[in-house]
Amino acid sequence: TTNRSPMPRDPNKGKTPERAADVVSQKERLRTEQRRAEYIKRAQRYIREYKASWTKRRVYQRNAAKARHSFYMHAEHKVAFVVRIRGVNDVAPKPRKIMQLLRLRRIFSGVFVRLNKSSLEMLNKVAPFIAWGYPSLSMIKKLILKRGYLNIKGQRHRIQDNSQIESVLGKHDVICVDDIIHQIFTCGPKFRECNKKLMPFKLSNPSGGMRSKRRHFVEGGDYGNRETALCDFLKCIV
Repeated sequence: TTNRSPMPRDPNKGKTPERAADVVSQKERLRTEQRRAEYIKRAQRYIREYKASWTKRRVYQRNAAKARHSFYMHAEHKVAFVVRIRGVNDVAPKPRKIMQLLRLRRIFSGVFVRLNKSSLEMLNKVAPFIAWGYPSLSMIKKLILKRGYLNIKGQRHRIQDNSQIESVLGKHDVICVDDIIHQIFTCGPKFRECNKKLMPFKLSNPSGGMRSKRRHFVEGGDYGNRETALCDFLKCIV
């Protein structure tokens, strides 16, 4: 006689279809509640981290520098938001190629850019065609929640549920919209993956129009680096 391994027992064997469906729905409900609890836990952790790094730590460092009769200088910004403000007319081939690399293919489209030596050189070469600066945490939240679209198999899909984010970025431990906001704001280790899956933001024309596209911002115009004043500009076009 040969020893046969016992067949795996079917947990739904002997149950009516209605009873089996109830068991499956209970498991799905429990899994959903666990994922929702994880989303809330991560959001609360990020809030505590922001408060610790952007309030308490800065106050301590500022007071310590003042006690030493020195100056406290804030850390340089790591992320910028870039908006294209001019069309295709009078654009040389090199700036046109740089804007294609930045994914700025249409007027009033915006993207997040990690700031380093090479990206700053690219922004300087296309400065007459863009407006850029440093977005605040609240503005990053507003952009992603109001104008955020995911690139899912080459198609634009509006961010409506955390399950969409988990299906696309779950392998990078990014499972909810708070994870994306955190990676973008802090320029985290998964910034490249999150930014790649975010489609370029399609923004509106500014209410009241532009002041002067051919003059720099410091000269009363529109193009160039606006630093933290970019948030006032984004409020008009988001």
